[in-house]
Amino acid sequence: MPKVAAKPVTGKFAGFDRDALQFFHELAAHMDKVWFDANKQRYQERWVEPMTALLADVATRLAKAFAPVKLGPPKLMRIYRDTRFSKDKSPYKTHVAGAIPIASNKMGEGGCAAMYIHLGVDEEFIGVGTYFFDDKQLGKWRKLVAADKTGKQVAGIVKKLRDAGYAVGGHEDYKKVPKPYADDHPRAEFLKMRGLTGGFPEIPRGLLHDGSFADWLVEHGKKTAPLVTWLATNVK
Repeated sequence: MPKVAAKPVTGKFAGFDRDALQFFHELAAHMDKVWFDANKQRYQERWVEPMTALLADVATRLAKAFAPVKLGPPKLMRIYRDTRFSKDKSPYKTHVAGAIPIASNKMGEGGCAAMYIHLGVDEEFIGVGTYFFDDKQLGKWRKLVAADKTGKQVAGIVKKLRDAGYAVGGHEDYKKVPKPYADDHPRAEFLKMRGLTGGFPEIPRGLLHDGSFADWLVEHGKKTAPLVTWLATNVK
C-alpha cells in the first residue's frame, strides 16, 4: 500500500491517523518479528506517539475532578503478548491500550483506573474502575456493600451512571451471593461482583481522528469520577 505521511509530533494530541488501523490489520496477517521490526516505526507514529499525547492531555485535565484522590502517571501497555499460559501463541496484540491509574493503586489485579483506553481491530473500549478486586479488596468490598451507609452510597452512584447510559457492573461475577450474606440481600447484585467498572458510550464515528476526542474523554471522565473516587477511597 502507498505510504501515508504521519501527523507531525507536536506533543499535543491531534487525532489518530485515518490509516492507523491498517497497521493492526497487516500485523494480524503477518504476526512475525521480521515484519514487526520492519514496521515498528509505523506503530510508533500511528499509535504510540498519539496515544501518549492523548493520555497525558486527558490526565492533566482530569486531575481536579478527582481531588483529593491523585492520579498516577499515564501508562501505555506493551504490544507484546504474554503467551506463557495461553494456547494462542501470537506474539503481538492487534490493539493499543493505555491507562490513567490512581496513584495509590498498582496496575493489574486490584488496580483502580481513572480511565482505560483500548483501541484496535476487534474492539474499541473505554472504561474506568477496578476490573477485578484482589483477595483483600474483595472481602472489604463485600463488607462495604453489605453495610447500609456505604452500600447505599455506591448503589446510588451506580444507578445515576446507569440512568445516564453508562454500562456499570462486574465481570465474571459469582452466580450466588457469598456466605454469610443472605440471598435476598437488597444489594445482592453487588455482593456477587468480583470487580466494578463503568464503560463509556460508543465512540462517535470519526472522532478518533480528531483532536476533540480528548475533549470527549475528559467529559465522560468527569462524569464517571465519583465511581472511581469512591473505589479508590474505600476499596484499597
